[in-house]
Amino acid sequence: YSEDIIVVLDGLQDPGNLGTILRTIDSANLKQVIVSKDTADAYNPKVVRSTMGAIFRVNIIESKNLVESLQDLKENGYETVVTSLDTKNSVYDIEYTKKVIVIGNEANGVSKEVQELADYKVKIPMLGKTESLNASVATGIMIYEYVRGVVKGAEI
Repeated sequence: YSEDIIVVLDGLQDPGNLGTILRTIDSANLKQVIVSKDTADAYNPKVVRSTMGAIFRVNIIESKNLVESLQDLKENGYETVVTSLDTKNSVYDIEYTKKVIVIGNEANGVSKEVQELADYKVKIPMLGKTESLNASVATGIMIYEYVRGVVKGAEI
């Protein structure tokens, strides 16, 4: 593993979300994504269309056991960041170096087993009455917090 951040999708079901996330990963010059076995099929026509070609530039790794995959990443120096509504910590409060960003299922969020492995639980601050964002939007915000640091030349 050589990237500063790795995106992991835990049971994402909507093909449109998956395609948009792959496109966003590619736009940040990230080269891989890890998906759980219950994530939508990456080669579904709707996914392929919504990637706008990014599917050919992002290595999609299907994990047979997401908990084991995350433990392997931890052993390689990565820290796990999960999105959660049950925290006061913001996505803007962490440094995006050697991080695994886990995005959960649209309806149920990150699975309990994966949450238990989290080094950080974060949420995206919202000023309105909406409680949560679409999975692909949330992923984009987190990836682009990493990109912001790269563009600014900041230590991320």
